Amino acid sequence: MKIVDLKCAIIGKSPVVRIVTDEGISGFSQAETWKHYLKPHILALREALIGEDPTLVERVMLKIRQRGGFKPWGAAVSAVEMALWDLAGKAAGLPVHKLLGGKVRDKVRVYNGSIRFPLMGHRPEDYADDMRKMMVLPEGFTIFKQPIGFHSPMKREVPNFYYGEPNASPFHGALDRGPVTEKGLRHLVDCVAAMKEVAGGDVGLALDCGPGWMLGDAIRLARMLEPFNLLWIEDVLSGDYTPWVNAGVYRELTRASVTPIHTGEQIYLRQNFKELIETHAVHVIGPDPADVGGIAELKWVAEFADLHSITIAPHGTANGLLGLAALIQVCATLPGNFIAFEYTTADPPWWSEIVEGLPSPIVQNGMIAVPDRPGMGVELIPERAKEYLSEDDQAFFS
Repeated sequence: MKIVDLKCAIIGKSPVVRIVTDEGISGFSQAETWKHYLKPHILALREALIGEDPTLVERVMLKIRQRGGFKPWGAAVSAVEMALWDLAGKAAGLPVHKLLGGKVRDKVRVYNGSIRFPLMGHRPEDYADDMRKMMVLPEGFTIFKQPIGFHSPMKREVPNFYYGEPNASPFHGALDRGPVTEKGLRHLVDCVAAMKEVAGGDVGLALDCGPGWMLGDAIRLARMLEPFNLLWIEDVLSGDYTPWVNAGVYRELTRASVTPIHTGEQIYLRQNFKELIETHAVHVIGPDPADVGGIAELKWVAEFADLHSITIAPHGTANGLLGLAALIQVCATLPGNFIAFEYTTADPPWWSEIVEGLPSPIVQNGMIAVPDRPGMGVELIPERAKEYLSEDDQAFFS
């Protein structure tokens, strides 16, 4: 089997990859919905793939892995890797989890980081109300992650939250950074207390906090949050779109508190997790298969973390339904340090009409059943998906 073409189309907001072979089998994958600009980066890898055997995934990846970088620039390579595994599974007539060593669990736990309700404000009672809404979702999630502090409008909406000057764009938490005021720190902790009063001990609560915190403030925050038994606080110092790891500084934070510290969604490749894991700089890592270099790369990182008693909660909030399928396959194979992965939804909602193979409902009691269909276990329905192709992408399914 040989690769004869690499195609990329923007379907909705997502770059979708199709690897075409001379035997009529294609492999598909999806990059994050926010990364529509990746199309030329993906297509730039085409020449390296033509003529290769797609079932020799690692041999193909050796040709392109060096072309990626920290989020978002490893996403093109990651998308190709996942399409290769989809294709290899289809060619073998096996689910991808069997190619990765086989599933060790029949259901995988997910946490809610993507189904959101508009916050009425950033007061403790607003966060409590939001938690009540999430706890009655039909998916029955057992873990919730709440954006807060620098990873939310709180840094702007709460007067005098921190001493820095807000930047022009309010979107990415990485753009804002500075010392937090005592008022801001206590306000955030009050909001967490309100959420925990609603959640009690029945569900797990995690916080997506930044990045943006100074080390001293992060230590104070972690210690003040100790009574609430959080699952983790995420990306306090770096993360999101910061193109470095900062393992040494994270280690100072991790040693200062029993509140679990989490990072890793922006990191590309296993080598860049090495210091973070070997020095026990964090308690929890959160690589994203759509940024770390793919699902095999994520599995390698998870197993290395397990050797060091570090847990893993993979990121994936905007990976779409094809990305969801990839997360299910790889997380079914991860060792016992796996907590849960971040649930991702159809965006736009009509994506659920152009993909088949996922269970209905997808999530039950916070878990997703692992499918045994070949490849990633899902298929795009060309007849329906074609309706959403732009003029430039009309040949995507040809």
